Amino acid sequence: MTESGAVARDDDAADARTPATDERVLYVGRDRPIRISAGHRLMHHDGKCSRPHGHNYEIAVRVTGDLTEEGWVVDKGDITSVISEWDHMFLLEADDPLVEAFESSGDGDAVVELERPPTAEVMAAVLEERLADALPETVSDVAVQVSETAELCGGSPI
Repeated sequence: MTESGAVARDDDAADARTPATDERVLYVGRDRPIRISAGHRLMHHDGKCSRPHGHNYEIAVRVTGDLTEEGWVVDKGDITSVISEWDHMFLLEADDPLVEAFESSGDGDAVVELERPPTAEVMAAVLEERLADALPETVSDVAVQVSETAELCGGSPI
C-alpha cells in the first residue's frame, strides 16, 4: 500500500527499481592493482628523490559512465593499454636535462615528458586526462590513484 492507502501496482514498483540512467561504475585495479615499473626523478627536490630512481607503481582506476551495448562501462583493455604505455619508461619533467641525455644516448623513446614534476599526484592527474581522452564519450568521470610505495599514494579517491 502507498501512504494514501492505495494499493501499489506492480508496474509502479518496477518503475521505482529502474534507474533513470544506465550510468554505472567500473573499477580496475581496486583490489588487485595494475602494476608498472618506471623511473623518475624530482628535479627540484632537496632530498634523495632528486636522483634518478624507479618504483613499482600500483595503479587503480574508477570509471563512471553509461552502459554500452556490450553491457560494460568500458573495455578493461582500453584502460590498461593507456597505463601500460608508461611501463618500463622514464618519467621526467619537460625541462629536465635528462630528457636531452636520453635523446643523445639513443633512448629518447624511453622518456615520457610531463609538464609538471613526476610525482604520484601528477601521474594520477595526467593518467586521468589521458584516459578521459582515450575512452568513449559515454564516460562521465575518470579517477586514478597511483601508489609509489606502500606509504605514498596520490590521486582521486577510488
